[in-house]
Amino acid sequence: MPASPQLSTAPPGSAEPAAVAAGARSLVKVYGGGETAVRALDGVDVDMEAGRLTAIMGPSGSGKSTLMHCLAGLDTITAGRVHIGGTELGGLSDRALTRLRRDRVGFVFQSFNLLPTLTAAQNVRLPLELAGRRLDPAWYEQLVEVLGLGDRMEHRPSELSGGQQQRVAVARALVARPDVVFADEPTGNLDSRSGAQVLGFLRRSVRELGQTVVLVTHDPIAASYAHRVVLLADGRVAGEILDPTPDSVIDTLRGMGS
Repeated sequence: MPASPQLSTAPPGSAEPAAVAAGARSLVKVYGGGETAVRALDGVDVDMEAGRLTAIMGPSGSGKSTLMHCLAGLDTITAGRVHIGGTELGGLSDRALTRLRRDRVGFVFQSFNLLPTLTAAQNVRLPLELAGRRLDPAWYEQLVEVLGLGDRMEHRPSELSGGQQQRVAVARALVARPDVVFADEPTGNLDSRSGAQVLGFLRRSVRELGQTVVLVTHDPIAASYAHRVVLLADGRVAGEILDPTPDSVIDTLRGMGS
C-alpha cells in the first residue's frame, strides 16, 4: 500500500517539532509556455528536517530533481515559496542568492566535478579559497577521518577510484559547514560497493557531524539509508516512508505505478 501523504514534523518518538533546514509551500515550477508548457511541480508543500537524511523519490518525470534544484536555489520557481532555514529565496537578489548557495548549501552530483590538476586536499579546500574564507583545521581533519580519506588527500583525481573521488566531493560539500547538502544521484556512476560506502558516509555525516542531507535517488537501496523518503508523482507530494527499507520502498513505488 502507498504511504500516507501526511508529512511528519518530528522524528519518530519526538514530542517536539523538528527544525526545518529547507522547505517549500505551494511550490509550482512550469517550463515553457502555451500549449508546450510542462508543469514539473504542481503545488508542493514539503519540509526537510535539520539533522536528518531525507530522500526524494518517484517515477521518472515525477519532478524529484526539479524539486531539489528549486530547494537549493539552482532553479527559479514559477509560484509559491522556498526557504533555507529562515531565509526565503524568492526575495534575494542574484548576488545574495549566489552568496547563500556558496555559504549555506553544499552540492554532490552524479559526476564528481573534481579539478584534475588539483590534489584531493586542494579540491576539498577550493570552495573556501574561492569565498575568501579560512579553513577550520579541526573540522577538516574530522571530515577526512570520517570519510576515510587520510592517506589519499595528496593524490590527484586520476589516482583515485570512483568511490574515493565521490568521497572527496562529499568532503568538499561539507567543508564550509553548510546548512544543508543536496545530493543528486550521488552513487549513479559507482559500483554497488563504492555506492554503499558513499551512502554510509553521508548517513554518518548526519549522525556524527550533525549534517542535513537531501538525497535524490531512484534506487531503493540508496533510499534505505535515509531517515525518511518523500514520494513525488506528477509533480505533487504523494506520500512518505519513515525509516525505509529497500522492500518498503520497492513495494510503495510499485503501488505508485513506478
